[in-house]
Amino acid sequence: MRVFAIFAPLAIGALVAGGATAQQPKKAVAARDWSTHVVQAPSGAYLIGNPAAKVRLVEYLSYTCGHCAEFMAESKAPLKDGYVRRGAVRIEVRHAVRDPLDMAAALLARCAGPRGFASATDAIFAQQGDWARRGTAWWQANAAALQSETRLMQLKAAAEGSGLATLMRSRGMSDATINQCFATPTDLNRLTAMADASWKVIKGTPTFVINGKTGGGGHWDTLEPELRAAGAR
Repeated sequence: MRVFAIFAPLAIGALVAGGATAQQPKKAVAARDWSTHVVQAPSGAYLIGNPAAKVRLVEYLSYTCGHCAEFMAESKAPLKDGYVRRGAVRIEVRHAVRDPLDMAAALLARCAGPRGFASATDAIFAQQGDWARRGTAWWQANAAALQSETRLMQLKAAAEGSGLATLMRSRGMSDATINQCFATPTDLNRLTAMADASWKVIKGTPTFVINGKTGGGGHWDTLEPELRAAGAR
């Protein structure tokens, strides 16, 4: 064994000098997590996933839509944590706003920015049963008194009264950021235009468009076969 320890390096050197190539073990390359790749389209919609994904999925969603909350709960693990993470599907979220609470939720989710939008959306849908119930009761009790306020101030009050603002604070959003969400009409106007455009082409939420074709049936168990048929793996 001592002789091998002395002469083994010489033998290897001789092989290299003689033209043979020494093989180095290949390092495993970690697959990219495409679910963290989020950008905003000119329309204001958020695009989540691989820009080169074979399957483009448009989701028309409303934060006060119960079926949307059910879909998000059913689809998160296989869709966002699976197909999107692997780069097979790219999601475009288009807001189909239905009411003031929906608009307040959308403004807060978008205030989280590209990096925080998807997780904020997941959190809002996960807690929908709580804040939507509280918010509906609060709005019925306070809507008349808010008529003299600007629309942004009405929405900010609804965010506080429903508990949506508290939910965002629990996720690390500061009071300054929450105030900024309702400070200027820029995103409100963008969301209003997006909602108007959405309701011109859909009849309800959730609605899905797969590579330009409406489908999916409104549920994850009917949407997934169509995603796979379109090439999602």
